[in-house]
This record gives sequence, C-alpha cells and structure tokens, in this order.
Amino acid sequence: MDYQGISKNFCECPTPSGLLNLMSNATKNHQHKRLPHWLKTRLPRTRNFFQLKSLLKETGLNTVCESASCPNIGTCWDAGTLTFMILGDSCTRACRFCDVPTGHLNLPDPDEPDKVALSLSRLGLKFAVITSVDRDDLPDGGAGHWVKTIAAIRGRCPEIKIEALIPDFQGDRGLIRQVCEARADVLAHNLETVESLQRQVRPQCRYEWSLRTLRTAAKTSGVIVKSGLMLGLGEKREEVIQAMRDLVEAGCQILSIGQYLRPTPAHMEVIEFIHPDRFVEYKEIGESMGLSHVQAGPLVRSSYLADQQARAVGLA
Repeated sequence: MDYQGISKNFCECPTPSGLLNLMSNATKNHQHKRLPHWLKTRLPRTRNFFQLKSLLKETGLNTVCESASCPNIGTCWDAGTLTFMILGDSCTRACRFCDVPTGHLNLPDPDEPDKVALSLSRLGLKFAVITSVDRDDLPDGGAGHWVKTIAAIRGRCPEIKIEALIPDFQGDRGLIRQVCEARADVLAHNLETVESLQRQVRPQCRYEWSLRTLRTAAKTSGVIVKSGLMLGLGEKREEVIQAMRDLVEAGCQILSIGQYLRPTPAHMEVIEFIHPDRFVEYKEIGESMGLSHVQAGPLVRSSYLADQQARAVGLA
C-alpha cells in the first residue's frame, strides 16, 4: 500500500486492521496518479509507534510527522524518533504543498518549551529535531519562543544534539539572528522549491527570505546550516541545479532532496514522479558544487535520518 495523503489520518486508528481499512479508503479518494514502486512504504508495526502516540496525547504536543502527513512516520516512529512542532498546530501561511492547517491561531503555550524538553528527556534521544509553524501574527514571529525552547532542552538534556528547522521570519535578520544565537547544533530552513515556482508553491514566502535566513545562520559560529528541496512540482533540471548553486552561495552545508507527494486533492498536483536515478545525479552534482552532504531520494524529507546527515558533516 502507499501513504500518499493518508499519514495524518491513519495515526488515529488503534488497530492494524483499522489502519489497513483507512489506507484503502484514502487511496481510492486521494490517488490521482498511481505511485511507482519506489514510493511504497510500510505500516507502523512496533511498540515504539504506539508509545510515541500515547506520549503525544498525554503532553498535548504537536509533531510535523502527523501535522504535515509525512510518509516516513511509520519508519521514524518505529525507530523512536520524531520531530516536535512548536508554536501551535496552525500556521499563518497557506503553502499549497503543505498539510498543516491554516488559521485558528492561539497564543503560544508558555509551558511548551518545558514540555518539549521533558518529553525529549523521557525519550532518551541523542539527536532531536524541532520545527514550528509560521507565526507572522506574533510581533517577533515566535523567535522568543524558539529561544526558550532551545534553552529548555539544553537545560534538561545537555548532551542532546539539536536541529532547529526554523521559519524565515519574513526575512527579518534580527529575528533570524536571535534564534541562530540560541545555539542549536544544526540550523535548518527549507528553500522547498526552485525560484520560478515559489509564488505558486509558497505564495506568502519569498525565495530571497529563505536565502537570507540561511546566510544569517551561516554567519553563526559553530552552526551547521541545512536546507531542503522537494521535486515533482514541474521544476526543470537546470532550475534545480541553480537552486543548489544559490544554497552553496548562502553557506548551506547539508541539503535534503525528496519527492513531493500530494497530501489531499486540495493541494498542488504531482507533475512528475522523479526516478531514483535522478536523485542520485542531483546528489553527485550538489556535492561536486560544494555542498558537504546531499541526502537525496524519493522518500527523503528534511528530518528523515537527520542525525545521520549531521554526522556526515562532522557533528559528533
């Protein structure tokens, strides 16, 4: 079975038979193009998956794994890893590829930084990824909340390595710098797509805001800088290569490249399923241009194997 457009919902099913029924229905409802075999992934099947689900229900915390309908949720949760999403479960932006809800915004939970830190200490992880929704409604875009969250994790889990996958803060260098100086080990921000498709894919974002975010991060001593691209939205090969050039110029060291999968019929259509061989080609091109590590493949996501990506560029 495939996971296109169903990850968010199947997590609510308590039994394997329920998961299979939901997957079958979702496939009928959402699949407009038949997925190639290299995009098939497996059901969650270990105790870890359900333990993490229970932990999230207990704490009320959000994960991008569920909110963004990630196809790797079974693999990652079975392995005991997940990506916390702070600043609420709704975003101020309406990117046409993303399944995170828009609107219905609440004030950030002041206890969330401590809840995240406590949950990470319970999980006993050595590497954690934290991301957030965009909060353009807040005076500081949520930068202060980011700083408190990183500090809380450092205080409770001093040995853990932290990857912060941050918003662009509308290109405000002061706010970007504020989060960078909170001293995450990896500072990530996703370019998402090539320049020509930005307005179509991310209408409330700017290509330059994203590059500015990465440039600012690259000026922070000791921080590894990372970004991500998704393919299959109609981009041309030369545009992907140019985007990689722009990322190298911005100081990016790690790049993840994966296949866009349509979460629901309301989102952008998949124009092309990229063959695995082309991902290999992009990896080779990117690393030859100066990127320290390119993680490329159909099911690659920014947070997928994030610890291995960081170790590949020397993070102990």
